[in-house]
Amino acid sequence: MSERAASESATKPRIGIIGTGAIGGFYGVMLARAGFDVHFLLRSEFDAVARNGLHVDSQVHGPLVLENVQAYASASDMPPCDWLLIGAKTTGNGGVASAIVQAAAPDAKVLLLQNGLGVEQELRAALPDSLHLLGGLCFVCVHRTGPGQITHQAFGAVNIGYHSGPADTATRGHWVEQGASLFHQAGIDSVAMDNLDKARWQKLVWNVPYNGLSVLLNASTTPLMADGDSRALIQGLMAEVVQGAEACGHVLPEGYAEQLLKVTGQMPDYRPSMYHDFTEKRPLELDAIYARPLAAALAAGCDMPKVRALYHALAFIDRGNR
Repeated sequence: MSERAASESATKPRIGIIGTGAIGGFYGVMLARAGFDVHFLLRSEFDAVARNGLHVDSQVHGPLVLENVQAYASASDMPPCDWLLIGAKTTGNGGVASAIVQAAAPDAKVLLLQNGLGVEQELRAALPDSLHLLGGLCFVCVHRTGPGQITHQAFGAVNIGYHSGPADTATRGHWVEQGASLFHQAGIDSVAMDNLDKARWQKLVWNVPYNGLSVLLNASTTPLMADGDSRALIQGLMAEVVQGAEACGHVLPEGYAEQLLKVTGQMPDYRPSMYHDFTEKRPLELDAIYARPLAAALAAGCDMPKVRALYHALAFIDRGNR
């Protein structure tokens, strides 16, 4: 390694991935390829990844292989990390806080790459006040196909906002910009968000219909968009989420739902994360994606009956599946 390369490596923050599934694996590989010192926490796939590395079949970047992965079966074995990217599902958050505490360097920044509403609030209560907590919204089509095997179909942007921690207003912006810079250096689009709650409601406009209907109707995005009845149901669900966001004080951009419909119609056929959780008999992320938004909207005087019906149907399916 040249002196310049060694100097640049020394100034780059150390990054830890908590939850090396599709999300954590994809972004971790991209960051490692950009020269960052990345450490991966794994559970059931530790042996496979330690032996064979991480493989990303990307339709955007081509085949990506990370050999000699710095993999760990326990967070207590990880070196102190300046940034921790949390790719674990919200259903596994019970053990996430302890892993963060064990792997975090002093003044560490914790970036929560999860779907749903209220996920930062839930985790904040279990973390030391000294840690910075940020939210990250991933706009990416990616899924696991096997141990250490990930398929990336489209997109990849990560939008970041500061939730809570020891930083003052001015410093919060600095950490958000540094987080975005990490992704930029890895060739990934990333922008800072001023209002994290509003951004999470915007993501729900897509997640609520497509995640749930993929399970309920056993369908991917292309057939859901092609059929008149399912498309009408998607539009109805989207409209309710937009109304729920507005009731909670978050006015979304004009025509936002229609734009999401257009983008979804143009992207590759995709099965959302909830579909894969269902087929692999994992718990569905119903609390963060459905129950909390329903409760928040109702508390603000707005019921979302179509969303509520979808939630109850998914809850029934989830209990029977597990």
